[in-house]
Amino acid sequence: MDSFLAPSTNLDTFDIQILRELRTNGRISIQELSERIGLSPTPAARRLRHLEDAGIITGYCALIDEVALGYEVSVFVSVQLDKQVDVSLDQFEKAIQAFPEVVDCWLMTGNRDYLLRVATTGLTAFEVFLTGKLTKVPGVANIESSIPLRRVKSGVSRTP
Repeated sequence: MDSFLAPSTNLDTFDIQILRELRTNGRISIQELSERIGLSPTPAARRLRHLEDAGIITGYCALIDEVALGYEVSVFVSVQLDKQVDVSLDQFEKAIQAFPEVVDCWLMTGNRDYLLRVATTGLTAFEVFLTGKLTKVPGVANIESSIPLRRVKSGVSRTP
């Protein structure tokens, strides 16, 4: 277990256990959660509600296998804008919101402004996205694509 926690988190071992259990199974019942962490259901539920109210738990979702849905190709795309001013950044980010192919988008430091993960049904679909959508976003100056061969590690989030 990492011993480095931000001082403002004030998490104890029960809170950490709750986070780890939920990371593995977000649909766990309060009863089962309480048994796994060694608390009765009422305090376990109270702690869970506190983690939600504090914004540490931000929501719940299903993990979906993109390949099973036909999105067999992920491509990491680095984007450099012609200007790094607020208007250009806002314009790019608004455009990206409209593209269902873009699963993740990060504003970056370094020689690229954004890093995207694009999920498509294949390289032809990626080409259509790239040439028909991404290159047409105003302000895009440079694009570099990388195709991952296989995922080595996958995680939803880091917990203490």
